[in-house]
Amino acid sequence: GSAAKDEMRERIRRAFDQFIDVRFKDDREVADLARNLKVDIAIDLMGFTAGFRTGIFSHQCAPIQVNYLGYPGTMSAEYIDYIIADTTIVPEEMAHFYTEKMVYLPNSYYPNSYKIDQGDQILPQRNFIRSDLNLPDQSFVFCCFNNSYKILPEVFDSWMRIMKTVKESVLWLLDENDTSTNNLKREAANRGISPARLLFAKRMPLADHLARHRCADLFLDTLPYNAHTTASDALWAGLPVLTRIGESFASRVAASLLGAVGLSELITTSAEEYEQLAIRLATHPDEMKALKKKLSDNKLSSKLFDTPLYVRGLESAYAAMYERYQAGLEPDHIYIRDEGQRVG
Repeated sequence: GSAAKDEMRERIRRAFDQFIDVRFKDDREVADLARNLKVDIAIDLMGFTAGFRTGIFSHQCAPIQVNYLGYPGTMSAEYIDYIIADTTIVPEEMAHFYTEKMVYLPNSYYPNSYKIDQGDQILPQRNFIRSDLNLPDQSFVFCCFNNSYKILPEVFDSWMRIMKTVKESVLWLLDENDTSTNNLKREAANRGISPARLLFAKRMPLADHLARHRCADLFLDTLPYNAHTTASDALWAGLPVLTRIGESFASRVAASLLGAVGLSELITTSAEEYEQLAIRLATHPDEMKALKKKLSDNKLSSKLFDTPLYVRGLESAYAAMYERYQAGLEPDHIYIRDEGQRVG
C-alpha cells in the first residue's frame, strides 16, 4: 500500500519492536527476510485483492501461513495452511470446499475494536436530527452504506418491491460518485419508484458517520457480498441489520455478526423472507422499537464487541497452529472455545 502516515499506520508502527517497510523489495526478498527473522506464522491480510503480495507466501516466508480477514474465501493455494473462520461463515459441511484447514473461532471471526489511540471507545457523539442530513422527519428510512458495486439487480429489485409496499419510505445510500448515483436513480425510476426517494450520504469522519446511523430505521444488507465493516458499524451505532444469508464466505458475514450480537432473527434465507421481514418491521413500529432496544441492551455485553475475548481466542488459535507444527503434525481443523481453550 501507500506510505501515507495516517492514524492507523502510526498506531501499528508504534505497536511493534520492529516495523519494516518492504514495499520496494520483491517477493523473494521479502520471503528471505521473513525466514531470516525466523517468523513463525505469516498472515496474509490481503488475499487476491488490490495490492496483493501472495508471491511472498508462494516462496514459503514462514513455516505456517494463514489466510485472514482481507479475502473472504479460500485462496485455493497449496502454500496457505489455515483460514480464520467461524461455524456460521464456513459450516463444517462446507469445509471441504476450502483448500485451507479451518480455524474456528467461538463467536464471529470478525474482529471489532471501536477505539482511538487514547483507549476511549468510538461512540456516536453528535446528536444529528434528520433535517441535518436531509432526511424526511416522518418517513421510514431504509439504509445501506455498502459500496455500490455490491448492489446487484436482484438486491435492488427487492429494495424497490419493499419501497412500493412501504409507502413514503426512503432509501439512504452512500454517495460514491455521480455515475453510481445517477444509475441508481434511473434504475429506481425504471422500477416505478420516484428517484427522489433515494437519498445519498456524503462521506464523514468515523465518529460522525456512526452517529448518523441513529437517523435511520433499518439497514438492508446486500447479497451475494454482504456488509462486513458496514454491518459492524451499523450494529455498534445501534442500527439493526437485515441480511439474507448465502452459501459463500462473503455472503455469510452479516449473519455471523448478527449471531454474535444476539439478533439471529434478522437472518433470512430467501428474497421473499427478506422482503416480508423488512416490510413487517417498517409497518409495525412497536416491533421495530423492540428490536432496537434489544440491540442496545445486547451491544456492550455481546461477544461481537468483546475485543479482549476475541484476542484471547485468536492468540489461542495461533498457539494451536504452532504446537501442531512443533509436534511434526500436518495442519488440521482447529476449534477454539470462548475461554481460549482449544478442542479438536
